[in-house]
Amino acid sequence: MKKKIIVVGGGAAGLMAAGRAAERGHEVHLYEKNNRIGKKILITGKGRCNVTNDSDVEGLLENIPGNPYFLYSAFYQLDSFGLQEFFKEQGLELKVERGKRVFPVSDRSLDVVLALEKYLKKNGVKLHLESPVEGILIADGRAEGIRLKNGKEERADGVIVCTGGLSYPGTGSTGDGYRFAKAAGHHVTKLYPSLVPLRTEEDWCHELMGLSLKNIEITIKNKKGKKVYSDFGEMLFTHFGVSGPVILSASRHIILTIEEGYRLYIDLKPAMDEKKLDARILRDFEKFANKDFANALDALLPQKLIPVIIRLSGIDARKKVNSVTKEERKRLVGLLKALPLTITGTTGYNEAVVTCGGIQVNEIDPATMESKFVKQLHFAGEVLDVDAYTGGFNLQIAFSTGFAAGNAVCAE
Repeated sequence: MKKKIIVVGGGAAGLMAAGRAAERGHEVHLYEKNNRIGKKILITGKGRCNVTNDSDVEGLLENIPGNPYFLYSAFYQLDSFGLQEFFKEQGLELKVERGKRVFPVSDRSLDVVLALEKYLKKNGVKLHLESPVEGILIADGRAEGIRLKNGKEERADGVIVCTGGLSYPGTGSTGDGYRFAKAAGHHVTKLYPSLVPLRTEEDWCHELMGLSLKNIEITIKNKKGKKVYSDFGEMLFTHFGVSGPVILSASRHIILTIEEGYRLYIDLKPAMDEKKLDARILRDFEKFANKDFANALDALLPQKLIPVIIRLSGIDARKKVNSVTKEERKRLVGLLKALPLTITGTTGYNEAVVTCGGIQVNEIDPATMESKFVKQLHFAGEVLDVDAYTGGFNLQIAFSTGFAAGNAVCAE
């Protein structure tokens, strides 16, 4: 039987939920506070949009530190392969890159939004742009519609809330869904910015701003010197500290206890152990035997990094390399294998890819995304206490939970 469904939020979860509910034959109205849908999708993956990760369900779950098992049912309803097939059906060609990251062939996130727009249009979803929602109408333990900011009330048989978290507030993610959930009797966990660049104490990072390092290994240790995280890949120096894929994923691992203090160590040459690296440096020094130390590292390091390494090594920049002692060389090797930085915090929600925390998942039905407290009130996407590492996993969560909600709303 045809029912009227209202979806609040036009991000990844909301667009999928609206399209799926309409595909099932319902009359669907999508309310979005911005003047366009998919605003956050447009800026993901540096404007390229990493739509998913080409992994099976187990592979997806391994990359979700935030309540992975809650997502079992949603992922089995729409996994990565199903999502890729969905986009192909909308005419969007995809490609798989390093780390199984899936992008549109065009490298344009706009094409992802256009594909979702096409899906909504095909199924008759009615869009209401620049229509901020103030609250959910609930009576007798059932969702009955929404109240808009302008005071107008819209009745419905079911409501799906897909308002996102607190990350990138400029896209409209200002925590409305948490407020709606609390009003419905739900508990919201403590919230943190996640997949976020890290601030460091050392000011030499500023000198390296814009320098990208590939094929490095990072290790994070706590104050007691115990290793708590390591990763291999790419990173970037910024005016305030460090960013890039390995740093963003590392932030998720330490975000809950970041105030306890952590040290970051960068292995600039992970393919070589200390003995091999020392032999490599010796070969370079033999080649540049009569050069100053400052001019003997060109083959080993990016130009921008050399002055910093020289300064931190304590070796005189004008010293001839044939005069560099074994002890000094050992110090240099140690620095290249574990370049240290002190983490002081994050750059906050403005630069966080996702929000860590959200509506407690034990209060939500994992198969339908329906509230266990209010009938026909569903929640999907970042508003829930589920989040993942970088690599397309967070968008997969949004699409899968949105699909599950759209699939189940008013199914009775």
